[in-house]
Amino acid sequence: MEKLTKREVAILRLITQGYGNIQISKSIFVSTHTVKAHISSIIRKLNAKNRTNAVYIAIKNHLLDE
Repeated sequence: MEKLTKREVAILRLITQGYGNIQISKSIFVSTHTVKAHISSIIRKLNAKNRTNAVYIAIKNHLLDE
């Protein structure tokens, strides 16, 4: 499992709070395209099946504890 960037961890935290891509893009001031790219990177790095699975893996491995 690759290490997530600070931005990717921040996006994962927003996903756990129920934010959608548009809400995430507005809250961190980037385009939805950039958000989608970050989420794709998160899924790849965690070997997840989808964003929900990525959140599960992150919680299970204490990646959001900081």
